Amino acid sequence: MKPVRACIAIGSNLGDRHAAVAAAVTALAQLENTRLETASRAIETEPVGPPQPRYLNAAAIVHTRLPARVLLHHLLAIEHSAGRDRAAEQRWGPRTLDLDIIFYGDYVIDEPGLTVPHPRMHERLFVLEPLALIAPELLHPLLGLKVSDLLTRARLL
Repeated sequence: MKPVRACIAIGSNLGDRHAAVAAAVTALAQLENTRLETASRAIETEPVGPPQPRYLNAAAIVHTRLPARVLLHHLLAIEHSAGRDRAAEQRWGPRTLDLDIIFYGDYVIDEPGLTVPHPRMHERLFVLEPLALIAPELLHPLLGLKVSDLLTRARLL
């Protein structure tokens, strides 16, 4: 399989947030058949959902030969190793680590448990702000807009 450029959103609002984000970037760099291209700095953001601590959010770009479903499996394992228990948590609640596939090349995937591009990324400053730091020109494959343009629009909401 030819390498695919994938964008990963990283977030943490429980425990040592800085350490969780840094460990996630390190874990992404160590994934099999994957090379870390770059990662943004962490940005403190307001949470979405129930009242909870502020998040640290970042974004990373990797080149991977892993199929999207396998990449997702690895992201869930990284979350789990950071202490996240998805089965026990509240939707949009606090978490030690959250990793989401935002883009997987220009692929559009709509399968149970895996939707790419991430369906709400274009509305979320906490995804767009760090992603715009490292890939402002990247095009959303469905909306046909650059990340920088999506960020401008989201700030107006």
